Amino acid sequence: MSQPPAATRRRSAEQTGQPRRIPSQQRGRERFEKILAVAAELIESHGSDGLKMSEIVEKAGLSFGALYQYFPDKSSIIRTLAERFNEEGRRCVEEELAKVTDVSAVQGALANIVDQYYAFFRREPVMRDIWHATHTDKLLQQIDAEDMEFHARTFLVVLVRLWPQRESGELLAIARLTMQLLAAAVRYAVSLEEEEGAQAIALFKKMQIADIGRLLK
Repeated sequence: MSQPPAATRRRSAEQTGQPRRIPSQQRGRERFEKILAVAAELIESHGSDGLKMSEIVEKAGLSFGALYQYFPDKSSIIRTLAERFNEEGRRCVEEELAKVTDVSAVQGALANIVDQYYAFFRREPVMRDIWHATHTDKLLQQIDAEDMEFHARTFLVVLVRLWPQRESGELLAIARLTMQLLAAAVRYAVSLEEEEGAQAIALFKKMQIADIGRLLK
């Protein structure tokens, strides 16, 4: 199948907020990573709303042409950063849920996921800012929705294995709601001061994730 024209590909990148291209050569990869590192520093200082392409060019020591060679706009940079952070979160969820071998281990696995997510967002102010920005940015909302569905489907595999007699639609609804509530709790906790946030996470673990087993009896 033939490739679409270059102009069409550029418009597609701009519409989806994706990079124009991901370099394969070392020099290009280094420049690509430098752009993302500088953007992360600027977001940490000024927030994602305050991110400007001109500041990235100045701080990274690049030309506008070099910047736009990879990223059509700031949304594509923010999306790339968000997807990278999400990859780390997905690894955490997969690793914890892979340890679940029986019903008694479900609560502990979910508690570990909550703790790790909370610690992750505490140490990554850039992702915290991007996460809050999903309320107003449609592209980030799409990324967030895709990420939540990944977590729900990963958890669904565990639920199906532990409760094979239950209807799959019911289990999927439980998996989706569990992960949505988990994310909402972490989002709320990181908006608080650190000590208060830790207390909120501890309370959530007692309230919400304690009794999936009882629900499915």
